[in-house]
Amino acid sequence: MTTAAIREISTIIRDQNPVTLPPGATVREACKLMHDRRVGAVLVTEGGDRLVGIFTGRDAVGRVLAAGLDASALTLAEVMTCKPDCLAAGRNAVEALHRMQDGGFRHLPIVEGERLVGIVSHGDFRGLEHSKFDEQTGLWERI
Repeated sequence: MTTAAIREISTIIRDQNPVTLPPGATVREACKLMHDRRVGAVLVTEGGDRLVGIFTGRDAVGRVLAAGLDASALTLAEVMTCKPDCLAAGRNAVEALHRMQDGGFRHLPIVEGERLVGIVSHGDFRGLEHSKFDEQTGLWERI
């Protein structure tokens, strides 16, 4: 299996329109938008495309609902993950899988410089990319 067969991240997110909201939006707004768009994360942006955070379904459950907080009164700025890990658009799918595995998360914002261009999630990758990831992970575990 060659790395040439592994897709570049920019081809995975090419026609994507990521779900974004400003930091002042409420958790309820974010949850409604995630439900309506059938996505697991909202990218929190300022100035149009400058990424400042990420808010996921896991955050909604763990940081809001389980804590008994009011989703209608709480802003994303209060519960988002600030300055999330990102990947440059020129990297490949296996690198994204490694970053998500190492960080313990399922969503990874993609940037060009400081400009947000999209997001990928674990389910966006093909079997070939997962196989290559598993192959590399197994190699490192044997070393």
